[in-house]
Amino acid sequence: MRTTITLEDDLAERIGELAREARKPFKSVLNDVLRRGLGEPALAEPPFVIRAHPGNLRPGIDDRRLNELAWEHEGGSNERCP
Repeated sequence: MRTTITLEDDLAERIGELAREARKPFKSVLNDVLRRGLGEPALAEPPFVIRAHPGNLRPGIDDRRLNELAWEHEGGSNERCP
């Protein structure tokens, strides 16, 4: 539903701050604030999920030594740093 409301300056400023902090539209933050004020739970955002890539390293490559391999490839010494 579309409607026009008049907010006091301090409320509009605070909601604008919340919107910038959350990187959400003003309208979305205003709706969340009203829902909480009316005792309704705010709409939950879906959780952020990281999907791991299997890597599929070639046989014989020890994934725990990749930094050492990179160092050797860049021309570093074979000695380990303390």
